[in-house]
Amino acid sequence: MLVSLRPDRTGTTLISGVAGLAFAAAHLSADTYPVLGALAAAIALFGWLRSVHHSRLILDTPTSRIASASQGYTELFGDGEPLSGTPLLSPVNGLPVLWYRLIVEERRGDKWVRTDLDESDASFLLDDGSGQCAVDPTGAEMLISRKDVERRGDLRYTQWCLIKHDPIYVIGEFTTLGSIDPAHDTARQVRELLAHWKTDHAGLLERFDLDGNGQIDLKEWELARAEAKREVHRQQAELHAAPEAHVMRKPDDRRLYLISDLDPNALGRRYQIWGWVFLAILIGTGATTLWLLSLRPL
Repeated sequence: MLVSLRPDRTGTTLISGVAGLAFAAAHLSADTYPVLGALAAAIALFGWLRSVHHSRLILDTPTSRIASASQGYTELFGDGEPLSGTPLLSPVNGLPVLWYRLIVEERRGDKWVRTDLDESDASFLLDDGSGQCAVDPTGAEMLISRKDVERRGDLRYTQWCLIKHDPIYVIGEFTTLGSIDPAHDTARQVRELLAHWKTDHAGLLERFDLDGNGQIDLKEWELARAEAKREVHRQQAELHAAPEAHVMRKPDDRRLYLISDLDPNALGRRYQIWGWVFLAILIGTGATTLWLLSLRPL
C-alpha cells in the first residue's frame, strides 16, 4: 500500500521539505517554531492545491483515441511498445525496457547512501489499437509501480521501469508531425514559391524567358505561376501520402505532463489521497503555528 501511494517526484520533494522543517524544529530553539511552522504550512498549502488540481485534471479529462485525438493537451491510454532499432536495455539486468529510473545506493555503516541516479530519456510507443504515438519521457512526472531491488555486496540497485505491453497512461501535449492542414492555403504557397524563384533571377530567366530578351513578360510570368502551382500541388500530394507521426511530449506551458502504468481512475484517487495528506499537514501546522504565536507575550 505504501508503494502504491508513493507521491510523484514533486510531491516527494514537498514531503521531504516538510520533514526537513520538522527535523530542524527538533534541533533549534523554540523561538524559531512559528517561522518553521509557517513555512511548513505554506508547503502543505501548495501540495494540497497541486494535488487537488491534478486529481481533477486527470479525472475530468476524457481519454482520446490516437487516430482521432485533437492536437494539443490530450490524455491517452494504451499498451507500451518499443521503437524500432536498437532496444533500450536495463543497466541492472540487461533486459529490454521502454523506460527506467535507477537509484544506486552504497551501504555505509548502518545507512544506505545514494551514490548515483540514472534515468533513460529514450522515447517509446503507445498503442491504443487505433494507432501509435511516440512518447517522449523528457520532463515528465513518472508514476511507475514496477519496482525491482537488487543487492550486490555493499551496493543496492532500485529500478523502476516500463516494459513492452505494460499499460501506459499519458497526459500531455499531443502533436501530429507530417500532417497538413486540410484548409491549406495553396495561393499563399504559390506566392512564396514564386518569391523564392525570384531570388535566383538567372535561373528564373533560364526557365521561363522563352523569347530570350532578358525579361519576363506577362505571358511568361503566367507560365511561371502555372508551374509554381503544379509544384505546390505535387508537394501537397507527397505530404498527404506520407505517414503521419504522432508525438506526446511536455507542454510548453506549466501544465501537468504525466506518464504512468496506472489507470486514470487510480491516478486520480492517488492525487486525492495526497491532497488529504497535505490538507492534514496544513491544518496541523497552521493550528500549531497560531497556538505558538498566541503564547508569545504582547
